Amino acid sequence: MSAADSISAAIRTAKSKGVPAIVAYVTAGFPTREGFRDLLAQVASAADVVEIGVPFTDPMADGTTIQRSSRVALEQGVSLKWILSELRTYRETAKTPTPLLLMSYLNPLLAFGVDKLPGEAERAGVSGFIVPDLPLEESEALRTALAPRGIALVQFVTPVTPLERMRVLAESSRGFLYAVTMTGTTGKNVAVPPDVLDYFSRAQSISQVPVCAGFGIRSAEQVRKLAPHVDGVIVGSALVEVIERGEDPAAFLRALRG
Repeated sequence: MSAADSISAAIRTAKSKGVPAIVAYVTAGFPTREGFRDLLAQVASAADVVEIGVPFTDPMADGTTIQRSSRVALEQGVSLKWILSELRTYRETAKTPTPLLLMSYLNPLLAFGVDKLPGEAERAGVSGFIVPDLPLEESEALRTALAPRGIALVQFVTPVTPLERMRVLAESSRGFLYAVTMTGTTGKNVAVPPDVLDYFSRAQSISQVPVCAGFGIRSAEQVRKLAPHVDGVIVGSALVEVIERGEDPAAFLRALRG
């Protein structure tokens, strides 16, 4: 099974139990560098997939919560090189095989070097990448570099994505298709109106990989409402806020399953 397929399989396994998979987002090195691996282990114990944010100075798709966590991590010297090193060590002792993705804006990946990125990512146990500022039409170099290692490059769709464009993005996505709940940035609470549920169902009907809803997922009630329409939910800002308050992230994630 390829790394990308391991993401899809984890999501489908969770969905087969009657609830959407939980894709949990953490910012690497937040709240402390020293606690990163322990925090990752806690989150991985309760999530089906873990999305690890690479701190960046201009996270344009992220709301204030993730911007704040990114700034704290950057002030501690967190870099992509450091993250990959930490993940190599983490994988040696990890008790669960939860797939890991890196969510990074394009600049840190280019600075690291697209030529050496796939090999280092594979050694670190990274199964996929989410790059929110990389349009499909400009992603060929990265997709070509990742493909021989079987590493996923996840694509985004939104409620205003035309159906034919959605088909193209779904066909190109690996691991899962990231279905944004709204236009704008992360962190807002989403009421999930009927037309958005219809959009998720459309995405499911055309996608060969699982569809996961992201942006604004905060409660078990939302997860229950989304359950018939998606394969998984992505929990970011709400989880970062739990971590920021010093609460138990695993307990919070388990509670989302209802």
